[in-house]
Amino acid sequence: MNRDWIATAQTLSQALPYLQRYADATVVIKLGGHAMGSDEAMEEFARDVALMRQVGVNPVVVHGGGPMINDMLKRLDIKSEFVNGKRVTDAATMEVVEMVLSGLVNARIVQAISEQGGRAVGLSGKDSKLIMCETEDPALGLVGKPVKVDPRVLRDFAEKGIIPVIAPLGMGTQGETFNINGDTAAGAIAAALQADRLLLLTDVAGVKNADGDVLTELTATQINDMISDGTIAGGMIPKVQTALDALSGGVRAAVILDGRAPNACLLELFTEHGAGSIIRRG
Repeated sequence: MNRDWIATAQTLSQALPYLQRYADATVVIKLGGHAMGSDEAMEEFARDVALMRQVGVNPVVVHGGGPMINDMLKRLDIKSEFVNGKRVTDAATMEVVEMVLSGLVNARIVQAISEQGGRAVGLSGKDSKLIMCETEDPALGLVGKPVKVDPRVLRDFAEKGIIPVIAPLGMGTQGETFNINGDTAAGAIAAALQADRLLLLTDVAGVKNADGDVLTELTATQINDMISDGTIAGGMIPKVQTALDALSGGVRAAVILDGRAPNACLLELFTEHGAGSIIRRG
């Protein structure tokens, strides 16, 4: 008998406890970076999400789209400014952001999941008043900070076996549209759903210590200490802060993992060793 076949069967057998563990669990996945960068990566991600739904997990996908927005703004000759790494979003920019996120990017992900046999529906945080926002910083314009998330429509989808794919847009009290950071939106949705896991797919292997080694397990206290002493710095700070906010909101655990790794979500959920850095409350 072929050794590869035997190895595959053993892998499936070893996954059984984890399949049972995550049956009917809600897992919010922030999709960004490499996993959105090629048709092959998107196909693989979509297959993994469809499989998760098939074995009883309730995945909720929240996506970004910064590079695609940048490309469209350049094509339309609309200049974009940044303050502290965040895009200043005026009315003209907001139109492009909504067109790209709700249209091009969201539709691509929904189609990819559907082609792998999953049932997916695209929506934005504006639909059914899913995410209500206030202005994060007047200097940033129409950049929103989630203040209320109503997860009822997402629970309805889960009951019907449908995978929600959410563009990170929100609605203001006056009906205005807000652009939301994708990680922030995913964290807020995960907290509202009291999700079992928040998976933040990035282009790094996880949270690293001072020696550059990936730490597989961390607590909130350790994260705060590493921020204080400068071990965690730069772009990793907002990601771990999103994780900590989600934990404070009731999410059981958050994981920062490498979206470039094949089958990263499946490795994290259904294997003993997991993938990336898992962060727990205590």
